[in-house]
Amino acid sequence: MSNTHITAINQFIEAGGISFVYRRFGKAKGTPIILLGHFRANMENWDPAVTDGLAADREVILFSNTGIGLTNGETPDTVKQMANDAILFIEALGFQQVDLLGFSLGGFVAQQITIDRPDLVRKLVLAGTGPEGGKDMQEYIPEVTVAATNEKPALEDFLLLFFSPSEAGQNAGNAFWERRHLRNTNIEPASSMQVMAAQANAIGKWGIPAKFYPKLNQIEQPVLIANGNNDIMVPTINSYIMFQNIKNSKLILYPDSGHGFLFQYPQEFVADTNAFLLNS
Repeated sequence: MSNTHITAINQFIEAGGISFVYRRFGKAKGTPIILLGHFRANMENWDPAVTDGLAADREVILFSNTGIGLTNGETPDTVKQMANDAILFIEALGFQQVDLLGFSLGGFVAQQITIDRPDLVRKLVLAGTGPEGGKDMQEYIPEVTVAATNEKPALEDFLLLFFSPSEAGQNAGNAFWERRHLRNTNIEPASSMQVMAAQANAIGKWGIPAKFYPKLNQIEQPVLIANGNNDIMVPTINSYIMFQNIKNSKLILYPDSGHGFLFQYPQEFVADTNAFLLNS
């Protein structure tokens, strides 16, 4: 296996009546890692500095779940069904076991996959995400709601939603924006309004407040929990909640950063993730 984030070709595989688009690149050794993206994201929303960094030691697989990008079907409005569809995709590729990296909404889906099919998941990385029923996961400042639901998200939206307002944070955001647009051929179309509506509905259901988190106790795999110290989309307190309730977990918070900390500190995040995944 070779190629990179920029050169990997679009491939398709059918499962459950869905034609999933995916890209795979990196070293075909060890356990592959499946990446699950954020609200409205397709494969173009990942940072090459993160994906290529991870691909130096393993095979990386990006894909678009049902109804997103070049994958057909209608995007479901529950995390449970999103997880079911992702499981179909993983099984169609013939994998017996994978690592998962779930970012934001993708972290909700990654948790659900791990709970529903623990045999399928070796290790789990939860980035900028929270548990079902977490704290303040249905409450957003108006500026966040506007930026997150713009029909055509722009640089300014990502700078607000993902990056610290400090000079260093905004500079990192601009650098990320350049990197994520380095791939300019065979790219996916932006997510439709149906995708946005369905995912927003799923996020709302997942975020209904709860006093207890029994699902987290079901996760027995090693888990790396990572976030920025001031996430305004999935409040950072939820990373603490997961850390307190997942038995075999480790928590890392990155300074002067928010929801997109992994794109603000790509080298550090890749190093921390590699150390976690390679540690037997």
